[in-house]
Amino acid sequence: MFDYKLTICIATYNRSRFITQTLDSILSQMVNGIELVVVDGASTDNTEDVMRRYVDKHPEIRYYRESVNSGIDKDYDNAVSYAQGEYCWLMTDDDLIKPNAINKILAKLDSIHDLVVVNAEVATVDFSKVLDHKLIKISTDQSYGNLDRDKFMSEVGQGLSFIGCVIIKKDVWVARDRVSYYGSLFVHVGVIFQQPVLESVVLIAEPLISIRYGNAMWTPRGLEIWLVKWPNLIWSFNGYSSDSKSVVCSKSYTKKLKSLIFYRATGAYGFEEFKRFLYPGSFWFGNALFLLIALTPEKLINAMASIYCAIRFKKMQMPLYSLANSKYKNNVSRWVSRMLGL
Repeated sequence: MFDYKLTICIATYNRSRFITQTLDSILSQMVNGIELVVVDGASTDNTEDVMRRYVDKHPEIRYYRESVNSGIDKDYDNAVSYAQGEYCWLMTDDDLIKPNAINKILAKLDSIHDLVVVNAEVATVDFSKVLDHKLIKISTDQSYGNLDRDKFMSEVGQGLSFIGCVIIKKDVWVARDRVSYYGSLFVHVGVIFQQPVLESVVLIAEPLISIRYGNAMWTPRGLEIWLVKWPNLIWSFNGYSSDSKSVVCSKSYTKKLKSLIFYRATGAYGFEEFKRFLYPGSFWFGNALFLLIALTPEKLINAMASIYCAIRFKKMQMPLYSLANSKYKNNVSRWVSRMLGL
């Protein structure tokens, strides 16, 4: 027997500036049958002081400060191990849950479901503008079973890169391999897509989280994460078709070039990244293009990318926002951003 229906599990590191807003959005909705567990990965800022103040006022919070920083994957795994709830919501430390989100989630929690996936909207850092109204592009709630594995991978896989979408049964989590995915930065994805396939999954199509876009601590490592770690992880899963995995993580050469241009424009790609991650790994013409992008002046490529995003504005608001807020922003990206209300 579990003491709670739901444990909200947060792993945090050096987020004292943001975690108070996250906690406030959660605590305002707390009801019976819910607890909140926060694991601090040995923060070096004043996160501990902030959390101690919250714990003194809110007995429903349990706070664990780790002695060393073991990485986000192990911290979330620890948070689940501390949980006393039947389900664990792997919530982030700088985003917000929307009004009445907890009640809507509780209404969906059923003992037959292994996993509940929550949709999210994507907003600017200060939440003043929504950049993407739905992270997962599905309009109605969905159910997925063993026979729907490829449909689940193709429809929901990319959205699951955001850990806050995940509400998983504790018994399911602890019964599956987690340690193999330490260091991947996506331990939850490893747990979800490994064999055996989860028997019962539900997606809540309505966005119940607001993501603070552009605030990820790993943004400077964007190329390594999204062009190396993420593809390696997705393509490692057995039992899913190549077509479904391609939807989540395309091997398209053109898309790779576009990604490299974006990372160069935002400062996450240069000659060192070219040597470490891309060379040798392609035919000579591909290497030449990758190198050319790595050596193109950042502000020039930022300006060019901003104009491209402006032309395709409806689908490119998030990249354009990143370009306008990167260290290589310039008059062009600022002007385009202002003109389009970002």
